[in-house]
Amino acid sequence: MALLRSLRTQRTTYLINSRTSVSVSSSSSVAAAAKRHSLHTTAALEADVQASSQSPSQEQHVQAAGILRRRQQHHQLLSRLIYSAGAAGVGGSRQHTRYVHSGQNGRQSHQLAQSSDVEGEALREKRQLGKSASPKPSGTPQRDPLDVGFNDPVAAFKSKTTWELVRAYMVYMICSSEKLVEHNMTLMKWSKQILGQRLFTVLMKATFYGHFVAGEDQIKIIPTLERLRSFGVKPILDYSVEEDISQEEAEKREVESSVSSAGDNKEEGTMPQYHVDKSFADRRYKVSSARTYFYLNEATCERNMETFIKCLEAVSDDDRKVPRATATGATFGTGITAIKLTALGRPQLLLQLSEVIMRTRKYMEDMVGGQGNVLTHHKTIKDLEKYYATLGDNKNVQDFLKNVTSDKEGILHLFPWSGIVDEDSQLSDTFRVPDPQTGQMRRLISQIPPKEEEMFRNMIRRLNTIVKTAAELDVRIMIDAEQTYFQPAISRITLEMMRKYNKDKAIVFNTYQCYLRETFREVCTDLEQAKRQNFYFGAKLVRGAYMEQERARAQALGYPDPVNPTYEATTDMYHKTLSECLRRIKLMKDCGDDARKIGIMVASHNEDTVRFAIEQMNQIGISPEDKVICFGQLLGMCDYITFPLGQAGYSAYKYIPYGPVEEVLPYLSRRAQENKGVLKKIKKEKRLLLTEISRRLVRGQLFYKPKGNYVPI
Repeated sequence: MALLRSLRTQRTTYLINSRTSVSVSSSSSVAAAAKRHSLHTTAALEADVQASSQSPSQEQHVQAAGILRRRQQHHQLLSRLIYSAGAAGVGGSRQHTRYVHSGQNGRQSHQLAQSSDVEGEALREKRQLGKSASPKPSGTPQRDPLDVGFNDPVAAFKSKTTWELVRAYMVYMICSSEKLVEHNMTLMKWSKQILGQRLFTVLMKATFYGHFVAGEDQIKIIPTLERLRSFGVKPILDYSVEEDISQEEAEKREVESSVSSAGDNKEEGTMPQYHVDKSFADRRYKVSSARTYFYLNEATCERNMETFIKCLEAVSDDDRKVPRATATGATFGTGITAIKLTALGRPQLLLQLSEVIMRTRKYMEDMVGGQGNVLTHHKTIKDLEKYYATLGDNKNVQDFLKNVTSDKEGILHLFPWSGIVDEDSQLSDTFRVPDPQTGQMRRLISQIPPKEEEMFRNMIRRLNTIVKTAAELDVRIMIDAEQTYFQPAISRITLEMMRKYNKDKAIVFNTYQCYLRETFREVCTDLEQAKRQNFYFGAKLVRGAYMEQERARAQALGYPDPVNPTYEATTDMYHKTLSECLRRIKLMKDCGDDARKIGIMVASHNEDTVRFAIEQMNQIGISPEDKVICFGQLLGMCDYITFPLGQAGYSAYKYIPYGPVEEVLPYLSRRAQENKGVLKKIKKEKRLLLTEISRRLVRGQLFYKPKGNYVPI
């Protein structure tokens, strides 16, 4: 009985005293469960002692002493557990546990040790208890259920501190004011003059820059990349520095770099949309979301290439190939870099190549007798020979037919298009066809002087260098879409890069703007070419960035409007194109072929489109783990879509701009303009932000610190 009284006098009570007002439900539940477990174990131990005290032999006294030791060890472990449960609250604020012993020496207070060994032991004990607060075992990433209504503020913003939520709400409030947004660039410049560089930088980091930009260089963005990844989101890096030049300077540069030194020849058959017009030479006109490069010289293009390579290195985790003092990659081979082809060369060359591509299509339509292209009509070399049969043994025609290429199914291509990425080919010599009436060879591209041919080869060399580096670093390249008068050349060059580098996986992705009337046909044609020529196809689907500019230019220059007539028609085009891609993925999967030969990024801030993609994936049996569909949104926009997707196990990306504060002001100005244009979307995000801020205040989570345990797909 003496032993029993000793046990009772040493009964321990546990008090959790927090330095802050942070309260975490999961931590509280662990502590409560620990207390219940303590009482249960104490009762069991006392029962053992009572049984021993009924016949107190020497052996039983030894047994009772062992019980006492086990009980004390149990209390120590449990104390550490309760301390860790308090300290591991979502906010990460340190809480202190005290345990009080009553005995002969009176009440003694002991603060628990905070060493990593103690915390590790407590985590092991929590796993044994099996409570919900315990972390996932290694190799089992956390996955949350997805609310496809995207109305869960906790899931949307668990990656953000409370200050970041307040900042986001403040930024969206400013974006809701048309007056402020309309003059935002002027206001930023005035602020800089009044405050000085240092205070202006502080102001911008506390507002627009801090919300929309990840950091100043590839080192300072690492914490942002790591936090994104811990919440299941991967990066698309973009160095968002732009020249802040006047409209007059932009027009001057564009006109000079868009006309050949041989002159702007507008011969018969010339298409006006593929020639520069001074009224639209400032390509920033009525464009709010796309970065614009204006050609200055070849040295500038070289610097742009180096910048893109630095972006690749920033998202690469391959320290063996890119030696660093410490591993800085946060994407583990899943990162993407976005580039623009107009940053790498003279725009005149893209204009000329775009025109020759469209004239070739017109030539093919005349040959097959109607609309469509060589793929849809399945014309062979024999059909081409019949087309020229009336010309007899014309030497020009015979030489031309010898050089015509075809794919594995015998479908012809008038030109060896791979020549445009071959540094030994000359554009002027490549794009020539026989006149069907006379047999004489006619150019589909105006004569290009040798110096400009060299500039084109330099542009292709720069792109080759970038894509080769991406392949070596296991980072993907997304080539952005641009204006329709550049896009045929950009798409063709990108397709040839796919053919060259996408042999084992999708390294190169093309971008398709779904507000264009021809998007569905373009995607189908490119998918078919990828299938026949056996390379991996990568596509980013967007709505588009140049709608107002494209419509105004088409009307002014007198060519058909390339843009869909309504927003609803654009949505239909997006969904139709996405459905076709998913259908082909499903066919490949069913046939046992590698479904990853088609990779699609749904780059949209429209939650209806994201829901449509998820529903289609579910209907045809494509899972996130198939890694063929991913989703992307801009940093600082639509977090309520991106983060729930990533946390639910979908492949989710954020488009991450970075660069020095002063040099990204044009980018920040566009973000403000874009947010003004989507007030309905902002309204929902503002509501969710306010809900989450209020929830944290009520629950005492003002100093919440994000800590994720997610692994991106």
